Amino acid sequence: MGFPVRAVWRENTRRHADCPQFLIMVPKKRLRHAVDRVTMRRRIREAYRLNRHLIPADRRLDIAFIYVASELRPYADVERGMTRVLSAIGRSLAAAPPAPEAQS
Repeated sequence: MGFPVRAVWRENTRRHADCPQFLIMVPKKRLRHAVDRVTMRRRIREAYRLNRHLIPADRRLDIAFIYVASELRPYADVERGMTRVLSAIGRSLAAAPPAPEAQS
């Protein structure tokens, strides 16, 4: 976990795309105003775009980014948290061999 972003991920061998896919969740319980939730989703998406080189591009990953702070955070905090999360995922994937292909 890299505050203010938490990531849950897994390898998905059933998917045909050979690249990571992600989901961004900003709970209404954390940020009540829709404009704040949209702003935070944009900041998280941009932080992922700029730091996605930290994880392998050829693995079939499903990643869920969950916003855990209770107020709007500056972009610098989001990028720092995203860097920590993606580095941890990259280290974990480097230590583990690729998952075997699933039979259809």
